[in-house]
Amino acid sequence: MKQHLVERELTIAGPSRKPPRSGGRSVTLNLAESPLTWLHARGHLDDRQLAAGERLRLDWEAAQLAPGVTMRWDVVRVSGGRAAGLNPTERQIAARDRFNGALAAAGTGLSDILWRVVCAGEAMADAERALVWPARSGKLVLRFALDRVAGFYRIG
Repeated sequence: MKQHLVERELTIAGPSRKPPRSGGRSVTLNLAESPLTWLHARGHLDDRQLAAGERLRLDWEAAQLAPGVTMRWDVVRVSGGRAAGLNPTERQIAARDRFNGALAAAGTGLSDILWRVVCAGEAMADAERALVWPARSGKLVLRFALDRVAGFYRIG
């Protein structure tokens, strides 16, 4: 499998799109792993659809909707504390609300392909087989779903 490794800054919300700052925490990502980037690189998705899919995936990851395998050790907020913004649990809930809203905007029948390809990282052919769809029909349906998700996220 072809690899396209990049170093990204690791923030509290996950990897950012920026290169890491000196002395900051970073993570190495393989951009070639995503079925979305594969489809985009071959002209099956436009930039807007790719951005919508990546935003949906980031919300899915931030909401921590994947099965957990360890205990959570988040700090409990104390009233009167100086914490600005949302604590990790509140960010997780906000991400889950955005994720659910995006799937609702995609509509019934389109959210299945979104979850399988964007969040679970299934190859298009595997997703089509799992959904018992004809071969090569998933790309068209995924494009419709991503257009709706882009509208939900207000991606130009």
